[in-house]
Amino acid sequence: MDSGTSFFGDLLGSIAERGRALLDIGRERRPAGAVRAAGVAELCERLLSGQGEASGVALAREILIAYRGLKTGERVAFFEALLSAFGADAARLDKAIAAHVAAPSGRTVAELHAASEPRRQELVRRLNLAPGATGQLVAMRADLLEALPRRPDLAGIDRDFTHLFASWFNRGFLVLRRIDWSTPANVLEKIIRYEAVHEIRDWNDLRARVDSPDRRCYAFFHPALVDEPLIFVEVALTKDAPPAIAPILDVKRTPLDPQTARTAVFYSISNCQKGLGGVTFGNFLIKQVVEEISREFPELRTYVTLSPVPGFRGWLDAEIASEASLVVTEADRAALAPLAAVVPDEEARAALQPLIEALAAHYFLIARSAKGKPLDPVARFHLGNGARLERINAFGDLSSRGMKQAYGLMVNYRYVLEDIEKNHEAFFDRGTVVASPPVKKLLRAESQQKLPAVRESAG
Repeated sequence: MDSGTSFFGDLLGSIAERGRALLDIGRERRPAGAVRAAGVAELCERLLSGQGEASGVALAREILIAYRGLKTGERVAFFEALLSAFGADAARLDKAIAAHVAAPSGRTVAELHAASEPRRQELVRRLNLAPGATGQLVAMRADLLEALPRRPDLAGIDRDFTHLFASWFNRGFLVLRRIDWSTPANVLEKIIRYEAVHEIRDWNDLRARVDSPDRRCYAFFHPALVDEPLIFVEVALTKDAPPAIAPILDVKRTPLDPQTARTAVFYSISNCQKGLGGVTFGNFLIKQVVEEISREFPELRTYVTLSPVPGFRGWLDAEIASEASLVVTEADRAALAPLAAVVPDEEARAALQPLIEALAAHYFLIARSAKGKPLDPVARFHLGNGARLERINAFGDLSSRGMKQAYGLMVNYRYVLEDIEKNHEAFFDRGTVVASPPVKKLLRAESQQKLPAVRESAG
């Protein structure tokens, strides 16, 4: 732990203890379970009403402690209270609007902005004064995200959390650290736990990924979340862009001399904190890691991913099931039928490869959501970062997870440094999926005809 962070945390803890005595709301005086959702909301109102520094810090800590004691339904009730009782001050907002309409000025604009802010944003800011509060607020938002599918009416609270977290977790506050075998064990344990793409089976597997000379792992950390990685990326140094994940993950492989490597492969990117979902880290991480690795290995020439395609099987299964499909023919259905039950052998994979790759090319280049975006979330991430779709790899992941989510499909996205900004703008301004010529050639003739029209309509 950083000495400055430790000192500041100790100072806040001391202030909170003094404030606890002033408020007379110590845990030893509160019956277990007595403070429920309504009681927590009342404490929040007290916090916003204006306390001294010491009592305010202590009250913030009490609110967070009380929140952790709530059951799932009670937490939802607490969010309901935030929604109904901690929105914008309607009277103040009406007054600010009237003042601005009557005599617009910089001051009326400032007041209008302040009056329109929901009170719960200031509440969250004050809660964040408590020792260790940032991590607890991230966990609180994780609870909220879990409830949102059933309670979409709480989306306004989530917007407030997102607004605040986007500032608190600004790139300027993030620290990039390399993860290796000398990293503290508690952090390494979290890398194992948070790995979301390719499971880390044990400590030997982890060591092969972070301690081999041709492997690198980097993570972003935030000063308020000591030893808690926010996001991490695993990198393999290779001679060429790999078409399959198994050789990358093989713990018995012979490591490559990194000085002979010409390609850096980003094969796993994992977000660690559910409560920070939607707060962008990945694009900054990839770009900074490219800078770090290129300084260490100036002979590297190619930067690619080996990425999963989590939406492909669901899309293809829907096309197979649809008699009205314009993508899958009856012959395709017959050829693909065995895939649903088994992992095909080498001969069957070779026979199916052209079909899988043609359908995948359609999935990436033609298929679109109702909003005109590519269907695959990983594709949206990398294409939005300025990468190009470099290669489609049928049966690149024969693991049970790879078959379950994509019939084994993987792809390479390539980051060409001088093209990143241009590709990024093409994707966001015109909806263009920048792809290599070999990927475009995989499209069937009927799909080729649709490509220009789809791009124009997506722009």
